[in-house]
Formats: sequence, structure tokens, C-alpha cells
Amino acid sequence: MTGTDLVVVARQPVADGVVEFGLTRPDGGDLPGWAPGAHVELELGPGLVRQYSLCGDPADRSVLRIAVQREAAGRGGSRAAHERLAVGGTVRMHGLRNTFPLVAARRYLFVAGGVGITPILTMVAAVDAADADWHLAYGGRTRATMAYAAALRDRYGDRVGLYPQDETGLLDLAGLLAGAGDGLVYCCGPEALVRAVEEHCRDLPPGRLHVERFAPRDATTGPETAIEVELALSGRTVTVPPGVPILRAVQEAGVPVLSSCGEGTCGTCETPVLAGVPEHRDSLLSAQDRAAGDTMLICVSRARTPRLVLEL
Repeated sequence: MTGTDLVVVARQPVADGVVEFGLTRPDGGDLPGWAPGAHVELELGPGLVRQYSLCGDPADRSVLRIAVQREAAGRGGSRAAHERLAVGGTVRMHGLRNTFPLVAARRYLFVAGGVGITPILTMVAAVDAADADWHLAYGGRTRATMAYAAALRDRYGDRVGLYPQDETGLLDLAGLLAGAGDGLVYCCGPEALVRAVEEHCRDLPPGRLHVERFAPRDATTGPETAIEVELALSGRTVTVPPGVPILRAVQEAGVPVLSSCGEGTCGTCETPVLAGVPEHRDSLLSAQDRAAGDTMLICVSRARTPRLVLEL
């Protein structure tokens, strides 16, 4: 897997258990451009690639800023970041992606939980600069665990509502969303929060709700059967047995595919579908994308038809 080495030039705690890192190019040159909602893919060890939302200033091409919450019960990525990313050290970047883009609108409600504030930071800065009407509801376990909370209130005042659970209880999503009017709703945070927001927004028109998940949603499915996958660019056909991800079968057939999370949350393995009907099991694609059926995340999704043709 190729990539670009970056140097860690800054490291500072921004909340209990949350550390912000600044990354630059070794030669001091410009980094790739990005927009609010983007994330960077970092290789934190052999085979350990993780995605972190960018929370700095998109206009500053000299540095990329991420904030990482250490998760004791996680899969090792946050622990590796906290233990290995020391100032002066290097980390390999495998590109920038944006699967949570900010759509232009006149009105927004942002809902963030815990470290889910990171992509929201750049969004509120952008919509505030555009003179849009917006409000942020930011929840966390305690005030001490809520990164950037004080800075947000200092900068934006009452547009930012802070809701530490030990002080205010859970977010009043029904009340917050009732006040969203015809604006767009953006949500990022733990699965329980995202799922609750989705439930409250189930009657909204398509395109009004935008979410980003840290973990895969429950995608319970029935019994699997073997499927055939034709790789149009490679001129090969692979039989994928029950219980085997399409991604693994393709890679074991010798066809390289860039991948990362393996859970259907990051979008790295998103692949165009040329024929056949995907069975979407990811936690990323929109309802419109799923209905179109012309792309799929092959790390978790399968097929509703006996055969798929993929652009691989």
C-alpha cells in the first residue's frame, strides 16, 4: 500500500482522553486541498489504517489537524495514535476522502456527540462565514470530555448548545429537531445518537439528513449463497462463497483493491457496479445511492442477484 509520509509537528490534549495532532509534509510544501467533512486515512502500524476527520482550517494547506479520542475497548487504532504519534515522528497518509460533504443551504442544525464534533467544527466555521442560520447541539458524557466546547461557546455564543450528560441528561432530540424547520440536519457521533437522530428524522424528505458513523450499523441479513463476481477491468470471474466478503475473494484472486475499515463505514473500497443488484450492508451510502445501485462497498455488501459485474 503506497502513501505519503507526514511529520507530527504538534500534539496537545483538547479534552479528557482526546488529543489533537498537527501533521505536515517533511519538505514544508502544500498539503492536498480539502473541504469540511473530509477525513484523512493514516497507517498507524502494519495493516492498521484508520480514518480521522479533519478539524483544522481548509484554507491552511500547511498542516492537517485531527483529534483522536482514546478508546480502551476499540480495535487498536486510537491506542496506536496516542502511543505512536509523537512530535517529530512520522505517519503515513493514504489520501483524503470526503463521504460527509457540507451541502449549501440557508439553515442548518448540527448534532454532535463526543469526538463527533471534529468534522462539525469546520462545518460551523464555513456556514457561519457564509452568514447561514445555524445551531449546534453538542453532547458528551461530561464537560471535561467535550473537546473544543469552551472555544465554540467563546466564538459563537448562543448558537452553540452544550449538553454534558451528567449535567443536563440526554439531548432532547425531539425538541431540537422540531426547531430545525426546513434546514439541513448534520449528525456525527456514537451509534446510539446517530440512530436516534435517524429515527426522529425518518419522515424528512431525502437529502435533509446527513450522518457520519464511527461504527457500522446493524445490518442483519438472511442466509447467504455463493455468488459470481465478474471483474470487468481484470477479465476475471471470482466465485464468492457464503460468509466470505467480496473484498477478500477479489484480493485473494490477485486483484488489488484499496481498503481500510472492513466494516462498511469509511468508503475506501467503494466500487462501481456495472451489472447486477447489490445487497447493501454498509453504514455509509445514502438512500439515493442505495436505490441507484451503481456503487457498493465490497468489504461488507453482497448481491441480490446470482452475479455482479464490478469495475475492477
